[in-house]
Amino acid sequence: MKKYDVRRCRIIRRRQLSNNIFDFTAEAGELAEKAVPGQFAQVAVPGKTLRRPISICEANRQNQTLRFVFGVRGEGTAALSKFHGGDFLDILAPLGNGFSLGDISRRALFVGGGIGVPPLLWAAKPFGKSSMLAAGFRTRSSIILKDDFESSGCKVLIATDDGSYGHHGLVTDLLGNLEFDAVFACGPLPMLRAVRLMASERGVPCQLSLEERMACGIGACLGCAVKLHHEDGTPYYGRVCRDGPVFDSRMLDKNF
Repeated sequence: MKKYDVRRCRIIRRRQLSNNIFDFTAEAGELAEKAVPGQFAQVAVPGKTLRRPISICEANRQNQTLRFVFGVRGEGTAALSKFHGGDFLDILAPLGNGFSLGDISRRALFVGGGIGVPPLLWAAKPFGKSSMLAAGFRTRSSIILKDDFESSGCKVLIATDDGSYGHHGLVTDLLGNLEFDAVFACGPLPMLRAVRLMASERGVPCQLSLEERMACGIGACLGCAVKLHHEDGTPYYGRVCRDGPVFDSRMLDKNF
């Protein structure tokens, strides 16, 4: 059985979460059954040659649906945002390697920045009350999915750049006094570097989901190369789309 496939998926729910953040749920058949937390899809855009990579926010295997929460970042995602309920998305999924959740009785810390928050929701849910989310946003109006995390039992801490909600400052400012056994993070590179350093200093396992520009999404074009290290320290180049987007933080080069 192929790990991924192409399918026309009918949108059954569409919401606008903020000025430029959209939330789609689509019928996805066997694609939903194959997906794991942290994977992504390549979604076709009318009039564009290249598909757009969109993280999978959640999959419901019983209902065979996939949920996508994405931000408008250019012409492609702007075109996707114009789709409505009943329209069909042309999806190549599920792609990449997701999070390895391990023991879900552990105290799990999830750290997200902006549109890096949606890929963490499905991963956090199995941990229930053993999970915490530290999330950073630009301003109060850009906060997304807070209620979704809290409804699963997750404790949520928020930082905003302008101080309009929660902590005024960086999301990493929130981490100093927290107790946790594992870290899962997705967001801007400076945030990921800070999270990796913190996890390393505490000796806590850490998985990072990298956000990277992609073309093919299946590892053929080499457009999303990232420098990695084998366990013996030997460097090599992997591909975010195929070898990631989730990596054990110890695999990543110090200058990733």
